[in-house]
Amino acid sequence: MELTPVKKIVLLGILLVCATLGAITAYTLNQTATPPLSLTTSYLYPTKRPLSQFNLVDQHGQAFTNQHLLHKWSLVFVGYTSCPDVCPTTMAKLAAAVQSLPPELDLQVIFLSVDPSRDTPDKLLDYVNFFNSDFIAVTAPHAQLLPLTRELGFVYAMVGEGENYQVDHSASMTLISPQGERYATVKPKLTQLSSLPQISTQNLVADLQQLTANDTL
Repeated sequence: MELTPVKKIVLLGILLVCATLGAITAYTLNQTATPPLSLTTSYLYPTKRPLSQFNLVDQHGQAFTNQHLLHKWSLVFVGYTSCPDVCPTTMAKLAAAVQSLPPELDLQVIFLSVDPSRDTPDKLLDYVNFFNSDFIAVTAPHAQLLPLTRELGFVYAMVGEGENYQVDHSASMTLISPQGERYATVKPKLTQLSSLPQISTQNLVADLQQLTANDTL
């Protein structure tokens, strides 16, 4: 059926209105969309996953559970107090980084020891106090540690026999959101072929500021 001139004008008007509304909607969405993060040493997980229930013990001999991750950001690093290189280097960088973060950022640094046989609460207390007395140190039997470290994206393995064994472990960190979900990972980068992978303090601070500003409590 052929449209009359009047109906053609009405239809054209409707089409113009729809096109205008579509353009306005697209512009609004583009203006309100979160700009992409420019991360240097971190990776933001596309899907945030809550951690399974865990029960750890901190450096004061007190229980540390999922509830202690809520309503604040948590940066978790796995290691052990007898570690000769990666752990003290990383802990020193973390101590320097937190001094450069905005004071309003509620971030707790958690040192997760995967050497429960040697890392007693007293030893953990002395260790973290050397770097920053506000840091938290926790551990648990391997039955608790193994599933938790896997969820956090860490791996570790005992190497050697006798009292002087060492622990091979991940050198990365995991950022936990105030909702207790795995949020991002911070990975060291190899700068020289003959050296250990390192995380730049400056890059760590810049990434943490972006990541924590990307979500609200």
